[in-house]
Formats: sequence, C-alpha cells, structure tokens
Amino acid sequence: MELVMNIGIFVSETWGPASPLDEIRARARRAEALGFSHAWVPYLPWSLDALTAMQAAGEATERIEIGSAVIPTYFFHPLALARQAATTQAAIRRPIHLGIGCSNPAVVAMHGLPFERPARHVREYLEVLRAAMETGAKPAGDREQAGFVQYEGDFFALGSIYGTPATQPPGSILVGALGPYMLRAAGAHSDGVIATWSDEGAIEREIGPPVRAAAQEAGRPDPRIAGVVAVAVVPAARATAARDAAQAEFAFYENSMPYQRVVQASDAERIGDICVIGDEDEVARRLRRFRDAGMTDFLAAPFAIEGTDWNSTAEKLAQIEL
Repeated sequence: MELVMNIGIFVSETWGPASPLDEIRARARRAEALGFSHAWVPYLPWSLDALTAMQAAGEATERIEIGSAVIPTYFFHPLALARQAATTQAAIRRPIHLGIGCSNPAVVAMHGLPFERPARHVREYLEVLRAAMETGAKPAGDREQAGFVQYEGDFFALGSIYGTPATQPPGSILVGALGPYMLRAAGAHSDGVIATWSDEGAIEREIGPPVRAAAQEAGRPDPRIAGVVAVAVVPAARATAARDAAQAEFAFYENSMPYQRVVQASDAERIGDICVIGDEDEVARRLRRFRDAGMTDFLAAPFAIEGTDWNSTAEKLAQIEL
C-alpha cells in the first residue's frame, strides 16, 4: 500500500511573536495558494483565541482545511467547546479539525486549576464532546426541544439541553498526546493524535503503534498520526548553525514533561536535531522518513532564523515533492 502524508502549515505564529488576525488571514490565503493540505493555529498563553483565529483563516480562504493544535481541555467545558466549534464551522462553511489536549501541568497551574488524572479527563471530555456534536448535528426540534446530552463520569456529570442549528460534526477530533495512557485514549476515543517534539523514530516506535492498536481494539477507522515539527528551509552551508539556533531556542523542552519522555525516545541526540532544518533536499529526505514512519499529517511550524522567515519556508516547502 502506498504511504501518503499530507503537509499542512501553521498560519498563526508558534515560536515567534503572536500573530494578529490580519497576519493569520494573509498567511492562510498564501498557504491555500501554495497548495498546502491544511492550515493550523495553536492555542498559546500569548496568542489569540484559537477558534477565532480558525474562523479568520477559514473566512479568508475557500478550500484549505483548518485545524487547531491544540486547545486545552481543562480551560473549556466540552459543551461550550462543542458549540464554539460548530459555530466556527458554520461561519467558514466547511468542517474543521479540532485538536484538543490536556496541555501540561505548568500551563494548567498558571490558570489556578488542578491537573488531575489527565488521560481520564480527556477520555470523558471526548465522550461528552462527541455526544454534543452528534446531538447538535441532528436537532429533534426547536429551542428546548433541540436535543439533550446526558453524561455521568468522574469529571463530568451533566444533563443539558443542547442544540446548534444548521451545523455538522467536525472533520476530525484529534488529541495532543505523548504518554502511553493518553495515546491509548486518543486511539480509542478520537480520530487520531497530534504529537509534538517527536522525530521519525519516536513516531514509528512510540506514537503510532499504541494509537493504532487502541483504534483497532475499539473498532475505529485507521487513526490520523499527526506531528507538529519546527521547520526551516536554509542553504546547506547554514544548516548546522540553524540547528544550533533551534537548540538554543528549544533546549528547555528536553527537561520538561511530558516532552522529555518523547525527546528521549527519539533517534535525535538533541531537540535541535528533531527540527526539520536544511536545504530542500535535506527537508525532502526528512519528510519521506516521517511518511515512512507512519505519519499521516505533517504540521509544519516555520522557525524564523536569520535569512529565512515564514514566507520563504512556506514557499520552498510547498515546492518539495515526496
């Protein structure tokens, strides 16, 4: 069977200063013109709201798929997020890819919230989210007769009227996951995984197998295996210096959970080498290795360094043939 990997790109800044809406719109239009499969936005403590950014990107374009990577589950009730996602889809007139995840203990703690049993929390969140989206897509009537979502769990216990007129389920629901319990939850209860700081070896050995096994056991279709990867297309003579710059920028992730686990499981000796950095031939070689490792969706997050920026990396990346 021929392996296929879709290539998307972040249109809202992931590493540098946060993108205003006008930049998100302009980048989304450029990504569509260049032929990228999908456009992604992050949820960061210093960024604009992810769903608003998705709506801006979607309204500025016609065809390109729009996704989030990833929206923290602890910050939004699943009924509220389901309604926001349905509204965003209605506004842009096409399905979205809703990436959600538990975030990490440090970020959750900044909001004064407990970070407890994250895999269980995400599993229940997915069950409520899916039930709400299915109910909203098939209203039984008007107003309070639209539908009802009932759920009883450890984190969520609810019985609520729920309706979202003239909407449909999302294109996919993906889970940001790196640890074994979360990977199993992603495979069993969602459409796939979004991994971060995972090189080809980690995707092949640590990320893909447990997600696929859990999906198969749950009777779900083959899951999407997506990965967020920092990318810079630079001349070969500058590649080593660019990787050193990436190492200086991202080294703190090497000792930060949950990233530490997957960085240590990678073939790369340091996080700067997990990044896809090099000339067009080197970047093409790395992309093929990710594809062959089982990645279905490569989410390029351009890393701006001297001599390269979002536009130059996007243009060169779009020209690479796998």
